Amino acid sequence: MTLVRDRACDGGMSDIEHDAGRPPDRPVPGVSPDSADFPQVAARTAEPLAVLDSVLTDCRACPRLVDWREEVARTRRAAFAEQEYWGRPVPGFGPADARLLVIGLAPAAHGGNRTGRMFTGDRSGDVLFAALHELGLASSGVATGPGDGLTLHGVRVTSPVHCAPPANRPTPAERDTCRPWLVRELELLGPALRAVVLLGAFGWGATLPALAAAGYELPRPRPVFGHGARVTLRSGTGRPLDVFGCFHVSQRNTFTGRLTPAMLTRVLADAATAAGLEMPANATGDQA
Repeated sequence: MTLVRDRACDGGMSDIEHDAGRPPDRPVPGVSPDSADFPQVAARTAEPLAVLDSVLTDCRACPRLVDWREEVARTRRAAFAEQEYWGRPVPGFGPADARLLVIGLAPAAHGGNRTGRMFTGDRSGDVLFAALHELGLASSGVATGPGDGLTLHGVRVTSPVHCAPPANRPTPAERDTCRPWLVRELELLGPALRAVVLLGAFGWGATLPALAAAGYELPRPRPVFGHGARVTLRSGTGRPLDVFGCFHVSQRNTFTGRLTPAMLTRVLADAATAAGLEMPANATGDQA
């Protein structure tokens, strides 16, 4: 038997056993998880958000990503040799009524692909959750995996690509195949969602079309990514959504100082304010 984890509505996880190679527990009529059409068909009617998160984990639409995520899960990094890797698509993490959504790139091979939780188990996530904790938006600044007690307050984290890609570089086709999951996530969050932080140029470029598909009006010319960029979109009903750009929390950016903790916290604080989330009075990200 292969141990895999399924998610509860509150973003937690419960362990269940599946026979390796057995059909998915949540079959989608008329389409196989191996089909390139699976994300489009399965995401279209998935609700509430917990169902979307669950169905998403069955997806096998991108052969290159499936091969890579499963190879990494089989071979494992030496430091995690005794751990059971998730090795499947990683859904978003956080409450279904989140007012702020943080969108990255894709799960890390030995981070989310190992733990089964977005931004969890790698240094990029350590930086992000530390900043969210400083702002009072996460119960802890440490994220090790499901069962660590971490909860997010008014914030959800996700990505435009849900499988770990080789060299952290999804192809344009893989990005586009995965887009329906993000579109549906945005639709389901829509009634509460007030702000989005897009990490890096990839997150910015991948999410803007998803926002348009979810019913938000994009200005012309299309906004250009930059750290600290901010643009206000409106839904078809006129509901505002503030979109913020931020350098990605990658080791490359944080180790070189291109993105400092203060820079990250400043953007997150601005986004949280736009979303109407309460924060400690001194949590502004202005410190050096």
